[in-house]
Amino acid sequence: MFIGEYRHTIDEKGRLAIPIKFRNDLAKGAVVTRGLDNCLFLYSIEEWQKLADKLSKLPVSKANTRAFSRLMLAGAMDVELDKQGRVIVPDYLRKYAGMKKNVVVAGLYNRLEIWDQEDWDKYKQSTEKSSGDIAEKLGELDV
Repeated sequence: MFIGEYRHTIDEKGRLAIPIKFRNDLAKGAVVTRGLDNCLFLYSIEEWQKLADKLSKLPVSKANTRAFSRLMLAGAMDVELDKQGRVIVPDYLRKYAGMKKNVVVAGLYNRLEIWDQEDWDKYKQSTEKSSGDIAEKLGELDV
């Protein structure tokens, strides 16, 4: 399970050190792809296979499912941890997420999200301000 928030940097070659506590879960391989809210999603290979299987079963006749599948699958890239526990985040994905040097790696149960640090700070501040409303809506869903 991925949880927590970690601040890291991406070097000029696009290498990002994965937090130590997550490395074992990603040792067999991982997939990085476009995420939502202008971040990237990083999945273990096992979790990626589950998601890809679900996406493959969506009706291709619906425009929204085609669009979401394209977003997730066409933008995806297999990555492996090097000996220092780093992955290379492809340039096109860094551009998509507006990443500069400083990033945040956030654990969200079955995936990691990788954010430009400034965007994360803005998003978190906005979300924290409306946490009461969010909690109320989740309560309606019995969460």
